[in-house]
Amino acid sequence: MDQDKVMAFLGQVVTDMGATGSAGQVVIGGRLGLYRELARGPATPEVLAERTGCARRYLAEWLRGQAAGGYVTYDATTGEFSLTEEQAFCLADPEGPNVSAIFRIGLGYLKAEPRIAEAFRTGEGMPWRDHDEDVFVGCDAFFRPGYVAELVPHWIPALDGVAGKLRDGARVADVGCGLGTTSVLMAEAFPRSTVTGSDYHDESIALARKKAADAGVGDRVASAQGFTGTGYDLVTTFDCLHDMGDPVGAARQVLGALDPDGTWLLVEPYAGDTVEETLNPVGRLYYAASTFLCVPNGLSQPGGYALGAQAGEVAIRDVVTTAGFTRFRRAAETAFNLVYEVRP
Repeated sequence: MDQDKVMAFLGQVVTDMGATGSAGQVVIGGRLGLYRELARGPATPEVLAERTGCARRYLAEWLRGQAAGGYVTYDATTGEFSLTEEQAFCLADPEGPNVSAIFRIGLGYLKAEPRIAEAFRTGEGMPWRDHDEDVFVGCDAFFRPGYVAELVPHWIPALDGVAGKLRDGARVADVGCGLGTTSVLMAEAFPRSTVTGSDYHDESIALARKKAADAGVGDRVASAQGFTGTGYDLVTTFDCLHDMGDPVGAARQVLGALDPDGTWLLVEPYAGDTVEETLNPVGRLYYAASTFLCVPNGLSQPGGYALGAQAGEVAIRDVVTTAGFTRFRRAAETAFNLVYEVRP
């Protein structure tokens, strides 16, 4: 046994355990607005306590831990903690990546660890709706910046003829809409179009209705638990097909719901087609979430599928062609998503 390799592995363990604990610190920083206050200017624990009304002793430990992990910057000369421009953009800017949300997802799904551990023994599933609320709210908050940056500016224009239809006025079905972020974005960008969002999780639908009303597009965004209707010009699914127990059946329903000249915008997590292509930081992130969320949800539903969050293009193509679609292409991609254009 090589002792240097043992120590190197233990170093990795220390790093990972530190990151695990830091996840809670990041969520606290987001929840209490600590990053927003630090973005206003450098502060000692005493000054940050005055700004936030939080206890100095807790803040001191939090600040030091965040500095040790590289999430906060420390000046040993002044004893002040601060955020660089880049840290502030990722942690405190409402238009930034909203980093704390991804850790909120993780803390949420880790609460199900005892049940998931038992599912390893039984093979049973765990439906999405049984998870902690932090999973639903965290997912919406984390994915929203990416959807804002990509959906209307890049993904829809990458589809053949779809942007023009939406500008003229089209019927859109947003399947698996979650809290309604994507439905609202499309309704805001294309005021002549109507969007029907559907999701089997009733609490998400309630929040989606509120989001549409708050955005002033409630008259053009309808929400329902079931996906129904025909003649849609565009059907969209965002990061959800791989969660379904019967994705082929879902794809067949999309096919039947589309106008003959309609389009399915199918967005899935970025993944390679072989195991070795997924052995990287993004794959690790998705495999962790998939172990707790995606695979258990698929196994909780009839259909026999549990694609998981690292189903690559070959697997997704097989699902949609088995369902009867004849045209399938990769239209766009980001570091976290693959975007497919699917047609009858």
